[in-house]
Amino acid sequence: MSTFQIDFGEGQPESKIVGIDLGTTNSLAAVMDLTGPRILSGIVPSVVSVADSGEVIAGAEAREMLLTHPERTVYSVKRLMGLGFQDVQDDLKLFPFHLAPGGDAVLKLQLGEQVMTPPEVSAHILRKLKRDAEAVLGTPVTQAVVTVPAYFNDAQRQATKDAGRIAGLEVLRLVNEPTAAALAYGLDKRKEGIVAVYDFGGGTFDVSILRLHEGIFEVLATNGDTHLGGDDIDNLLLRIALEDIQSEWAEDISTKSDAVQILRRAVITAKETLSFVLSTAIVFEYGGKRYERAMTLDVYDRLIAPIVERTLARCRACLQDSGVKVEDINEVVMVGGSTRIPLVRAEVEKLFRTRPHTELNPDEVVALGAAVQAGILAGDVQDQLLLDVTPLSLGIETMGGLVSKIIHRNSTIPASATEQFTTAVDGQRNVLIHVVQGERELVKDCRSLARFDLKGLPPMPAGLARIEVKFLIDANGILNVTARDVRTGAEHSVEVKPSYGLTDEQVEAMILESFEKAQEDFKERQLREARVEADAIRAATEKARRDDAFSSLSDAEQKLINRALGELLVVYHHSDHLLIRAKIDQLNAVTHSLAEQMMNTAVRGALKGTKI
Repeated sequence: MSTFQIDFGEGQPESKIVGIDLGTTNSLAAVMDLTGPRILSGIVPSVVSVADSGEVIAGAEAREMLLTHPERTVYSVKRLMGLGFQDVQDDLKLFPFHLAPGGDAVLKLQLGEQVMTPPEVSAHILRKLKRDAEAVLGTPVTQAVVTVPAYFNDAQRQATKDAGRIAGLEVLRLVNEPTAAALAYGLDKRKEGIVAVYDFGGGTFDVSILRLHEGIFEVLATNGDTHLGGDDIDNLLLRIALEDIQSEWAEDISTKSDAVQILRRAVITAKETLSFVLSTAIVFEYGGKRYERAMTLDVYDRLIAPIVERTLARCRACLQDSGVKVEDINEVVMVGGSTRIPLVRAEVEKLFRTRPHTELNPDEVVALGAAVQAGILAGDVQDQLLLDVTPLSLGIETMGGLVSKIIHRNSTIPASATEQFTTAVDGQRNVLIHVVQGERELVKDCRSLARFDLKGLPPMPAGLARIEVKFLIDANGILNVTARDVRTGAEHSVEVKPSYGLTDEQVEAMILESFEKAQEDFKERQLREARVEADAIRAATEKARRDDAFSSLSDAEQKLINRALGELLVVYHHSDHLLIRAKIDQLNAVTHSLAEQMMNTAVRGALKGTKI
């Protein structure tokens, strides 16, 4: 392959930091110029295929191979990033590709003779973007800002960084997609405000509510569905077309992968056309036969209304979680190709009661925002806050010596996160808050930062107390932890420096150790979580056996409960968490009648003497 350099006069041109939107359906790269962010090259489909020769192809050419080599072609790999086999069983039913053997802990995809992990597949997409960017800029590209969904967990974020490393890119920063979209529209220029970002892409939907304060975005809440996107509209129209064809041709073509892919392309073309005209047709030719179905915008809107409503339900849930009212929303940003649909725009405007931003290309807006952040890092953008990230995850100790991570590694700071916990013992008056730092699953393998007591809780049965723990990291990396009893308002807080005393080498060593021990840690966590749950149900059952409701059960029912409790005690120290959970489920099943009787007795007692 031939390469070229642009002659800038003296020496090599200065390398640029690019912004990359690594999307489920499509990916793009952008860069910050003197006039603002711009897309470097066209949209690159997030598709990777292995040719018969063994060559790995990414982008538009790979998408064409979906028609001819579907079993050798991967798409929507973003859905698989950072996940294990148990997490993706439902997803894999939708894909034509297969898992390679021995890939339980780390997913491995079998593409022809080659085996790849999801980060390796994503790396091929990133390499394609890197090559395209270098061709446009005429200089090597070695650093990037990459966007991720706001709901991506630490494993998914780390898998994204790993993909960058494999592709030869140093990922300087991971930016949440909604934040990037807001940056693209320059909403950070506002002093204050609340922004809703509605992101309806090809394979996923998510909505985020952001609070803007002095140029800093805080994610108040996020909600979404990783199985809801433009693909669902395609599949709906595809099913209708397949039924029509079967009726007209007396032939089921749904088993012919090449025919289905050609028909899918025809359906997508019709869908996209209806974003600009009032009527079109789905036209499909195969095996010397022709199928054509007229489709008006009115009929199309009625067909897709339930899918659009599913996105709106997520928006309403996100608003509720954020504690923000609709009238408090100052700006709404539309992201993703599916937001071109007129019905989507109309319904979003109706829900949020404000006209959404649609000035920028919805396919490009996230990449443009990533370029703005890249410009901040490169010093090309002045008078904007250069956000930093926390190097290691921060959390608290929970029952069983487990770590509940509250702020994850690579979170942009300033950062804030809140979670609710409860008590584990009846009548508990004090709660010890143990703050830890690290990537491992168990407290003993992490670094202790601080301990403090939240005292004076009203005595209540286990599980009824509501303890709100808030982590807040300021721009200087100072962590403030506050624990508050939701019922009484009593609170206590402590201030710690999360990264104090750790060198970059120590941080790297802790991260590497978390990778090496990931499978072992995960198994231990599953085991401890099962034992914590077993302890809870054992205690509840023992308490119930002393209740009058237990004596009212038949001898057979009492024996079943006693036997199930005994069997749980027998397997409690077993190393198989699935066996413990099976016995927990068994005890849950046989105590169902007892729980109902206890509830009825409690309700009768509460209503005694009350006239209805």
